[in-house]
Amino acid sequence: MSQQPIARSPDLQRLRNEGYDISIVGAYLVMRGIPYLNERREVSRGVLISALELVNDIAVQPTDHTTYFDGAKPYHDDGRAIDEIIHSASGVAIGKGITGRFYLSAKPQPKLRYDNYYHKMATYAEIIGRPTRAADPEATAQTFALVAEEDEESVFNYMETASARADITEVADKLRGQRIAIVGLGGTGSYVLDYVVKTHAGEVHAIDGDKFLQHNAFRSPGAASGEELEEQMYKVDYLHRKYKAMRKGIIPHPVYLSRENLHLLKGMDFVFLTMEGGSKRPVIEFLEQESIPFIDVGMGLYLANGMLGGLLRTTFSTASMRRHVHERGRIPFGDADGRNEYDKNIQIVELNALNAALAVIRWKKHFGYYLDQEHEHHSVYSIGGNELTNDDGDDD
Repeated sequence: MSQQPIARSPDLQRLRNEGYDISIVGAYLVMRGIPYLNERREVSRGVLISALELVNDIAVQPTDHTTYFDGAKPYHDDGRAIDEIIHSASGVAIGKGITGRFYLSAKPQPKLRYDNYYHKMATYAEIIGRPTRAADPEATAQTFALVAEEDEESVFNYMETASARADITEVADKLRGQRIAIVGLGGTGSYVLDYVVKTHAGEVHAIDGDKFLQHNAFRSPGAASGEELEEQMYKVDYLHRKYKAMRKGIIPHPVYLSRENLHLLKGMDFVFLTMEGGSKRPVIEFLEQESIPFIDVGMGLYLANGMLGGLLRTTFSTASMRRHVHERGRIPFGDADGRNEYDKNIQIVELNALNAALAVIRWKKHFGYYLDQEHEHHSVYSIGGNELTNDDGDDD
């Protein structure tokens, strides 16, 4: 993780200047080399960990007074555990071999909030380290350790702190570095893009040959200005412009996918098919040949008695589970005569967003981000009944 916040934040820089061994791991502030007394009253060294709150990669006043500690349980010099600050045993995986084994709570008095991260981390280091002086008067957390150059590159232009605030950085890392393609950047596809680019996926390839026109503004995340609509950019270029302020690795392809350019999907870890119209058959055949997992979505709405009803479909296909696509006809290929129930063109923004959310959740379940109990490969949401029906599990 980039160490830029340390250089930009006076309180973090002060910790480093005064010899505390700090670094940033997965949006946590980590302080190594904390001396403490173990159960045998021997001096050991542990690690203090705090979720880091940032604004534009500058540390702000922490709202949370708690920390984690990686080490054995710390003790006073009289043999009592420092239970007054040990809230509970924990097991939060931080990354790089660090685990928050104890959850600590020490509110500063009388303000109840720490002024900054220097105040917070130095206070905890003193509480844990003070008892060691009876055994070793020179034991200190200010070790002036060599500061290693961090060369890990993040796709984000500023640090992603949400995972650390929720203590799920190890879970979020399961998507790190993936190559994702989204075919079709209409209503549903644009929301898929919105959700995927906020993960640690390494590359997000956006493929669509359509222009971003006025009706698209009412089916996509955010708000387009009139001046932007007048530019009549390709959808992928418009969305790239919007999201490049947040992250790198978004690769626009202003083309329609066809047999001639299916190579664009080669080497992908996952593909979202959110195409509107056209034949999906050659695309799906290519993905199957390349053993690439994919999700195809569809929406079919109808007007009855002045109200809209319909279905949202999410169909998932992997190398080990393809038969439901063909034998059960779960995906309409769009190259048959007549109108398919999923091919009607009415689209509503909240339904686009819901369809995209169901697809992205299924992708994350596949890679172990979310719990997957059903292992469904086909699901249908009914608007009228507010029901989500799962089908085509691994054993079906």
